[in-house]
Amino acid sequence: MPELLLIHGTCHGAWCFDRLLPELTTRGIPARAIDLPGRDGSTTTLDDYAQAILQAASSGTILVGHSAGGYAITAAAEAGPSRFTGLIYLCAYLPAPGRSLADMRRAGPSQPLLPAIRMAGDRQSFTIDPALAPKAFYQDCPPDLAQWATDRLCPQPVPPQQTPLWPHVAETLPRRYIVCDHDQTIPPEYQRQMAACLPETSRHALPSGHSPFLSMPDQLADLLARLRESILT
Repeated sequence: MPELLLIHGTCHGAWCFDRLLPELTTRGIPARAIDLPGRDGSTTTLDDYAQAILQAASSGTILVGHSAGGYAITAAAEAGPSRFTGLIYLCAYLPAPGRSLADMRRAGPSQPLLPAIRMAGDRQSFTIDPALAPKAFYQDCPPDLAQWATDRLCPQPVPPQQTPLWPHVAETLPRRYIVCDHDQTIPPEYQRQMAACLPETSRHALPSGHSPFLSMPDQLADLLARLRESILT
């Protein structure tokens, strides 16, 4: 049975899906989450992300990429499209040809995350200011849950976010996009702009902030179940 492989975004890890995975299990949906490489701040490339996903994925996997994870799942699909059945972008960057994630972030109508970024001295990684993380990532989460998540944030390697993609074969796979209507990290209007290249029936929304896997895991699981079914039928 094709599983969902959940891919985290900037400064996060597989832990961020801890509340979502049980909800998917109760719905009979096989799902896993993995850590992308470089969470210790070590030198890492976008291709390293792609290879880590390919190594973890079984045949027929549907990839779910959150936020910056949109680039990781697209890179993996470019590297091994036959491994995957479809791609789901969760308030994620949907790569435009020849543009890096950093390019796309700068092209957005605003830069809500920028004030929270703390660049390392060698400019090869950055972290998120813990005092600003709840506003940056967890806008609609209870304070204790936002603190739990903030305590688990890690360094983010810069090179994967500065590497452009030219998607070709990834675009031949079924793709779905979930806009988070109250997101204060990636502006919802920008999410809709990125998703506009997909058919209207492939565009969906949640009334959530940037981290629905924490704030509304039950509603997200319901939507992922429907999107998975739409990809498989």
